[in-house]
Amino acid sequence: MMRKIRIAPPIAALLLAVVLFVLSGLLPNGYGDDMKIAYAQASNILRLAVFLGVIAAGQTLVIISGFEGIDLSAGSVVTLTAILTYVMVSGENANVLPAFVVAIAVGALIGMINGMGITFLKISPFVMTLGMSGVVTGAIIVINHGNVSGKIAPIMTRLIARPISPNIPIPGAIVIWLIFGVLMWLLLERTTFGKNLFAIGVNRVTARLSGVNVTWTNIGAYALAGALTGFGGFLLVGNTGVVFIALGQPYLFPAIAAVAVGGTLLSGGKGTYWGTMAGAIVLTLLTSLLTTMQMPDSVRRMVLGGTLLALISIYGRQRSLRQ
Repeated sequence: MMRKIRIAPPIAALLLAVVLFVLSGLLPNGYGDDMKIAYAQASNILRLAVFLGVIAAGQTLVIISGFEGIDLSAGSVVTLTAILTYVMVSGENANVLPAFVVAIAVGALIGMINGMGITFLKISPFVMTLGMSGVVTGAIIVINHGNVSGKIAPIMTRLIARPISPNIPIPGAIVIWLIFGVLMWLLLERTTFGKNLFAIGVNRVTARLSGVNVTWTNIGAYALAGALTGFGGFLLVGNTGVVFIALGQPYLFPAIAAVAVGGTLLSGGKGTYWGTMAGAIVLTLLTSLLTTMQMPDSVRRMVLGGTLLALISIYGRQRSLRQ
């Protein structure tokens, strides 16, 4: 009998990314056989995938935690932390570190409130985070009255949006993402918190009987997810240099989709951040390809949704661990 060859979802996502990139080069206005243009395009796509990938890190944690975990407040948190960073920095390099700390802390606070509402008040993650999204959006409008005055610092542009150096034409954001990816791998695979997170995602009753503090592991997952989303907002404003009230919303659905495309079980208990990174690259490439083909926004949304459904169907495992 022939043995079935099973490809891990992160590898499958990376292979799909390669196929999409090759296809983009074959288009009339693609890079063709010019390697310099191909490298520049690949570098730009990876740089754009960074922000989606970092924002999706928080979704990875709450989805792995199980119990239908999801964070629909992520888009609003990105906007809020980006605005706070923009206002606090005001063009001064000396203000970058305090603004960074505030962005992380505010994101963590919102995430903790989400986690406590879900854990103690038994509110559905969908309802709790959706409601928090509305609260945060309303707070943004009230605090800023629609007007935001500020400026990002030169060091943020240099570290996030520009190449590392003239001799190393790699955007700083990509290097930051690689380091971030290693730290996420260590968190999930080499810490007690990471092991407990997978345990509660598989079966919370069994995890509790095994000595896992399910309550605070779940709250910690949402708090850390909020902090990582805040970090995403900090990076995003450092790249764009501007803020507006809907800055983070376009990243909400793709962040969840990137987690699913990367092979993380939507029922919890199994997944990797490497898969999420691969999923972010796939979605960024797909968006770039559709934009190059001058497809309308409605078609892009349909293709992205269809791709997500197709990949989840191929993996065929999204409910296998639900208890």
